[in-house]
Amino acid sequence: MALVVMCGQPCSGKSVAAVTLSESLKESGTKQSVRIIDEASFHLDRNQNYANMPAEKNLRGKLRSDVDRSVSRGDIVIVDSLNSIKGYRYELWCIARAAGIRYCVVYCDVDEAHCRVWNKGRSDRGEASYEDGVFEDLVRRFEKPERRNRWDSPLFELYPSRDGIEKSSPVILEAVTYLTKTVDSKTQDVRVLQPSIATQAARFSEANSLYELDRATQEVINAVVEQQALGGAISRVTLGNELPPVEIRRPVGLPELRRLRRTFVKLMGQASLSGPQLPTDADSAKRRFVDYLNREFGGQ
Repeated sequence: MALVVMCGQPCSGKSVAAVTLSESLKESGTKQSVRIIDEASFHLDRNQNYANMPAEKNLRGKLRSDVDRSVSRGDIVIVDSLNSIKGYRYELWCIARAAGIRYCVVYCDVDEAHCRVWNKGRSDRGEASYEDGVFEDLVRRFEKPERRNRWDSPLFELYPSRDGIEKSSPVILEAVTYLTKTVDSKTQDVRVLQPSIATQAARFSEANSLYELDRATQEVINAVVEQQALGGAISRVTLGNELPPVEIRRPVGLPELRRLRRTFVKLMGQASLSGPQLPTDADSAKRRFVDYLNREFGGQ
C-alpha cells in the first residue's frame, strides 16, 4: 500500500503527472490496484470548490475521507489535488502513518507565469479553468513543499514547463521504483511509515466516529426536508428504527437545518475532548442530533 500526494500551483500539470504515474505503475507489473482520487470524482466545479474557505474546507474533508477509506483496501492511492496547504499535507501524512504504508509527495514545480498562461489556454479552449480571482488567491496562498518536513518527504520534483511529463521521465521512474520496490530488513532507501498502537486505535475510533456523525446528521436533515416537501402541516418527522421523532412547530428551511447541523457537529467535537466520546454508530449519532434539534425547536 502507498499514498502519493500530488502538489503544485493551479494549472501546473498535476493531473497529467498523476495519470502518467498511474499508467507507469500499472505497467510496472505491480499486483496492487492504482487509484486516483481527484476533485472531478465529486462532480464539483473547481471555482466553487475554492470560492471561499468553507467550500475549500468541505472539499478537503471529502478528499481526506475518501483517502482514509481507500488506503485500508491495499491500493496505491494518488491524491490529485492542489494539496497546497502544508497543514493538509500533514493530515494526509498522518493517515499514511496510521495505516502503516509508504508515502511520498510528487511536486510539479512550475512558475506562476507558466501556470497563468496554461490556465488562460484552457479557458480559451472552453476547458475547465480557474477564474482570475480564484487563481490569484490560490497562487498567493500556496505553500511549497520542503523535503526537510517529514510530511513532504520523500519529495519527487517534476518540472513540466521545462521537461514535460512522460512515462520515461527520470522522476516518474524513480517514484515508480520507490512505490513498488520490495522491502525487507536490508532495505534502506524505502520508508514504510510505522504507527504506534495508540495512533492506530485513536485514528480508527475518531475516523469512524466522525464518518458516522457526518452521515447520520445528514440523513436526519434529508428526512426533515423530504417530509416537509410532501405538503400540509407537519408537527413531527419520523425516522424509523425506533428513533425518536423530530418535533417541529413551524416550517424549517434547509439553510437553518444546515446551520444547526454545523453547530451540533462543532459542539460534539469540542465535548469529545474532555467529555463523552463521539458516537460510533449511526443510530446513536441520530439520537443525539434529534435530541439537539428538539431542544432547539422546543424553545421557539
